[in-house]
Amino acid sequence: MRVARTARFKKAWKHLNEEEKAIARKAIKNLAMDIRYPALRTKKVKGTEYIWEARVSHSLRMTFQIERDTILLRNIGRHDEALERP
Repeated sequence: MRVARTARFKKAWKHLNEEEKAIARKAIKNLAMDIRYPALRTKKVKGTEYIWEARVSHSLRMTFQIERDTILLRNIGRHDEALERP
């Protein structure tokens, strides 16, 4: 699948340190290959129909939605921050 990023995702990305970015790049690559990749623990965000969350690391989460053949990355950050505004 293709991967696209929202402006909010790009802004949140800038707040990650280099180690977090490296881990996130790997998670995004895995997500593009298989959204059910076990380490990502993908699931729908409660209270939404089309927004999903994926685990980047123990403390980082990213949210995304699927539009045809594209994964649209919506937000990334600490668990509570990322899910507060998915």
